[in-house]
Amino acid sequence: MKTVCSFLIKFASLILWKHSCFDRVIFKGYLGFCYPAKFQAFVDYVLKIRRVDFLKKVAPRWSNRIVQYAKAYAGKCGRIYHFHPGEIDKDAWAKEQLHKYPLQPGLIGILCVMEACPSFKLGKGEKRPCFVMANPTQRVLYWYFWDKDLGLMHVRLQTWAPFTCQIYVNGHDYVMQQMTHQGIPFEKIDNAFVFLSDPDRAQRIADRFAKLPWPKILEKYARRVNPLLQIELKLMTHYWVTDQAEYATDLMFANKEALAGLYGRLLEYALLTFSPKKIFQYLGRRWHERFDGEIQTCYKTEREPGTCLKHFMKKNWLKMYDKLGRLLRIETVINQPGEFKVFRERQHRDGSKSMGWYPMCKGVGNLHHYQSHALACNYRYLEALTPVDDPTPSYDDLKTLTEPKHQNGRSSAGFNPAREEDVHLFAGVLAGDHIGKGFRNQDIRQALFGGAPDKKRRQRQSAAVGRLLHRLHVRGLIKKVPHTRLWRVTDRGRHVLGDTLRTYRRYCAQSA
Repeated sequence: MKTVCSFLIKFASLILWKHSCFDRVIFKGYLGFCYPAKFQAFVDYVLKIRRVDFLKKVAPRWSNRIVQYAKAYAGKCGRIYHFHPGEIDKDAWAKEQLHKYPLQPGLIGILCVMEACPSFKLGKGEKRPCFVMANPTQRVLYWYFWDKDLGLMHVRLQTWAPFTCQIYVNGHDYVMQQMTHQGIPFEKIDNAFVFLSDPDRAQRIADRFAKLPWPKILEKYARRVNPLLQIELKLMTHYWVTDQAEYATDLMFANKEALAGLYGRLLEYALLTFSPKKIFQYLGRRWHERFDGEIQTCYKTEREPGTCLKHFMKKNWLKMYDKLGRLLRIETVINQPGEFKVFRERQHRDGSKSMGWYPMCKGVGNLHHYQSHALACNYRYLEALTPVDDPTPSYDDLKTLTEPKHQNGRSSAGFNPAREEDVHLFAGVLAGDHIGKGFRNQDIRQALFGGAPDKKRRQRQSAAVGRLLHRLHVRGLIKKVPHTRLWRVTDRGRHVLGDTLRTYRRYCAQSA
């Protein structure tokens, strides 16, 4: 995936290479009876037993069988099975086991813990008790594997119906394994590459991750850990979805000093200028007043070795942080794919089908859509950071903005960067929902004056906005979209106006 980004061009002398890759990905597999009504039909018509008998007799027996199977499998492989009833750092436990044994494909260890998981219980029904959803504490198995293609991964299996299976993989481990097989030199620390001898080949490998035959791979591991799928539930298969996907774009800087000097400015610029409307735009949405959700920006300083900036929109978010002091990482995390739209076929309730732009689904077949949307979010975020350079606007920028401009015998007055009304104009022009499509006179009028009920007053305000836009246009800060009534901010305008707005807000905050 090749995408031109102004940020990469501007700081090309400081950046050695870039690499975009899936990071943490969590898949979930659901059997056909994951809902109470379907599970009730399974007990009544497939098992043909009383519902209370299933809960008191069959369910405990199946749970014990899953646990005993795990113990026997671990013993057969010469690995550890460990039951821990309290809190435990599962990832640390898995890495500890990984260091104890020689690195080879296969089982690393099995950890059994007590956790609350969605399951079923009997509730009141019209004629007899029926199954309803519950969240009981039960034994949950974590199977840790080292896969020859995927690296470190784990399978989480709950031991009570509906036996939901969760599988964790990491895209960086996949790239690591493939480069190892192909003999490509690299160095990886934690979940980040600090050296790539051939970044282009590494990127091509990373792009193949979304196109792997995931249903086949995931089903193979689900059947390996659940003995019920071999006999009692052998006719069932899982429906696999992507429960969470993290997609990271890493920029490797020439040295720590280069990143440290720039990263502070990036954080400051993002905190001062990235409004909720802009976060909407970066995450592929257009701002609407009827949006029912929460938008937050979270700044964390306690993380080691640096700081992290998170922008939340509902359950999706964007992150920016420095990794190991050498990498700048921009990461998009998708938990609610329905916030993004893709061109696909949709089946309606009446049985008809239609093609159009519809919300993205969680099915594992949409993983390539996750990749394209997350990469676009990362690049939009980097694009918005392009104006960051000096902490204050340069003298030439201020001269362009403040001095009168003469064109065709007419003079256009300058702006006052310290005047609140002019700063509101700059903020309205730079609003995040204008990045893709552009803005109209009406958009700026509403940002500056609000909605006026009087028509004549609206016309006067529209004429005033037109004069303001003309003053920006003759300075080359905005340009007209041909054959439309839309305007767009030029690269120079985004730089000059962005720096001016950031400086104004910073000094206002300091004097408050």
